[in-house]
Amino acid sequence: HICVWISLVPPHLYCTKCQNFKRKKHLMFIFLLTERFRDLLLPPSSQDSEILPFIQSRNYPKLYIDGPFGSPFEESLNYEVSLCVAGGIGVTPFASILNTLLDDWKPYKLRRLYFIWVCRDIQSFHWFADLLCMLHNKFWQENRPDYVNIQLYLSQTDGIQKIIGEKYHALNSRLFLGRPRWKLLFDEIANYNRGKTVGVFCCGPNSLSKTLHKLSNQNNSYGTRFEYNKESFS
Repeated sequence: HICVWISLVPPHLYCTKCQNFKRKKHLMFIFLLTERFRDLLLPPSSQDSEILPFIQSRNYPKLYIDGPFGSPFEESLNYEVSLCVAGGIGVTPFASILNTLLDDWKPYKLRRLYFIWVCRDIQSFHWFADLLCMLHNKFWQENRPDYVNIQLYLSQTDGIQKIIGEKYHALNSRLFLGRPRWKLLFDEIANYNRGKTVGVFCCGPNSLSKTLHKLSNQNNSYGTRFEYNKESFS
């Protein structure tokens, strides 16, 4: 019944992320706790008390967890070729996929990943810059440089900018100013992967989602098929 009590206060974020790796399982819960929820779990404390709250005898409320539920992005590993597009903070759901490939890519069907990330400011790329660099270096060391194609787009800028840090040199060479030319990008992917089925995965604004959905449904002269998936946010 804890959900009823919590719902009496303003909305909060409760999200879970599950990563299933070959040799390990990781389950992470992120709670944006409210004072009401905190008071339900922790007893009142005073400066004179010498007993820590968690040792005190207390009847805690029951907490029910439903899930974890799969994300459409998990299917990106089941295509031979996948196009993953993120807009700003929409990159977050892709983190588990990138970590999975970093851990071990061989058990999966995926053999080529196009990763497109569009942000308004250069600082946003630092959210996952280290992860992207590790992924890039991994496939270069394994002599598979064409496995992952990373393209970063800075949509609002007054001039040339770079992701600061010598270790980000590989990312700076994949940093473009402006927005992607989506039609040209789809044509290039279709040409390079003739006759194959490409999974398209998007998390970003509705305008971006609609553009990619429309392009995925268009025919091309290369016999390449695009299958569209999305996880949008407001």
